[in-house]
Amino acid sequence: MGVLNAEEIAEKISSGAIILSRPLGASQIQPASIDLRVARRGWRVRASFLPPPGKNVAARLADGLAMQEIDLSRDAVLERGCVYLIELAERLRLPPDIAGAANPKSSTGRIDVFVRLVIDSANGRRVAFDEIPAGYDGPLYAEISPRTFSILVREGSSLNQLRLKRGAPRLVDAELAALHAREKLIDGAADIDGGIGLSVDLRPAGGPVGWRARRHAALIDVDAVGALEPEDFFEPIPAPKSGFIILDPDEFYILASREALAIPPDFAAEMTPISPGLGEFRVHYAGFFDPGFGWSASGPNGSRAVLEVRSHDAAFVLEHGQLVARLIYERMEARPLRIYGAGFASNYQGQGLKLSKHFR
Repeated sequence: MGVLNAEEIAEKISSGAIILSRPLGASQIQPASIDLRVARRGWRVRASFLPPPGKNVAARLADGLAMQEIDLSRDAVLERGCVYLIELAERLRLPPDIAGAANPKSSTGRIDVFVRLVIDSANGRRVAFDEIPAGYDGPLYAEISPRTFSILVREGSSLNQLRLKRGAPRLVDAELAALHAREKLIDGAADIDGGIGLSVDLRPAGGPVGWRARRHAALIDVDAVGALEPEDFFEPIPAPKSGFIILDPDEFYILASREALAIPPDFAAEMTPISPGLGEFRVHYAGFFDPGFGWSASGPNGSRAVLEVRSHDAAFVLEHGQLVARLIYERMEARPLRIYGAGFASNYQGQGLKLSKHFR
């Protein structure tokens, strides 16, 4: 029982449980996930949708939801405020004891691109975004909705990632408390209640406490690393003397957690938003943390969680130290041979407040 590691994911490719329509990318497999890649064909659609029981995605598109077919064999612009459905280059033929879960990649969430995995309805069952039932046999699609910036994508671009798991590997609170006592999962006391609580840091030493996205900025090429100037797309937020900032409705913010966190090599984690009853805002598009993120033998190495924050319908006061998310831990089925930050491309190890890899 546990999350499959990189070696087990590679075995699933060899056995045909993961079917690739193009050669495996050099860094496509991560310690506890596989990046999913855009295929050649997509559609601009009228609205987000899930196929109803007994109906597949292709049939739903044929119902009149597709507005325009898009050829991604060449560069394609996905415009902010629009919804797209794009075929992915990977297909699944999972064994009956393996299920899956998807999430946007960290770099995708940090540029305010909303991405969700969509699958066909199988055996008359209802489906949900980002969830893949055990034994699923069928294609994968990405629903993509840029919220603030228009983006440039092409066949082979990667915007989301997939985890495969056997059984129910999530730690309950008592197990999480025992792990924290043994491994020190965050620096300081742990608020454990359905996961470890994470709070927002609005008092860092020097520099801005966050970034607020600018409207009407230029296009972002999702495959171009280190190509953009931060100030062209975001404005820095100085440390507030009041100890709080006010989130404006429908604006996008990049903030950081007050806590440094650690994911031991035998575990993976996912950041989940808190109950809407605790605040009129949403935190997190991208929530997967690989084994080894922020980890050292002596405890957290200083890596913070970057918070992708969007207020809802009303302006909302966000206080320094306010609870904003929880970190859920899951067991790995086996420790990966290489952990995050050790042999894998690791853009965010040791991070504080950091924009996506697209920025200098």
